[in-house]
Amino acid sequence: MHDVQLLVEAVDSLADRFRSLPQSKLLGAVPGYESRAAAALALARRLAALALAAEGGSEREFPEAGAFAVGDQLAVAGHDLAAALTALPEGAAVALADGPVAAAEVLAEAVAAVRATAALCG
Repeated sequence: MHDVQLLVEAVDSLADRFRSLPQSKLLGAVPGYESRAAAALALARRLAALALAAEGGSEREFPEAGAFAVGDQLAVAGHDLAAALTALPEGAAVALADGPVAAAEVLAEAVAAVRATAALCG
């Protein structure tokens, strides 16, 4: 079982920040994205894709539900990934498009991605 506490805490913190942002901040541009909401949606989509891969599922579309829903989308995707990684045995690999990656590495990269988005959207 993988310790996903850092991921859950990072996702919850960032999701809460997005839930409390006013529209002007949500729609404000950040480097590489047309808005903070777009950056958060990209992260949520990435986390959701990793969760599906960890569960052995096929890729699915992750919908855009609007700027005001992006905090909730981020929380759901992050918690789905945490649950999927927790279910994997130690030493398991996740089948990604580029080949298998150790679940521990997927977890570390997910935490880093959440932190990077938090810094970008700060």
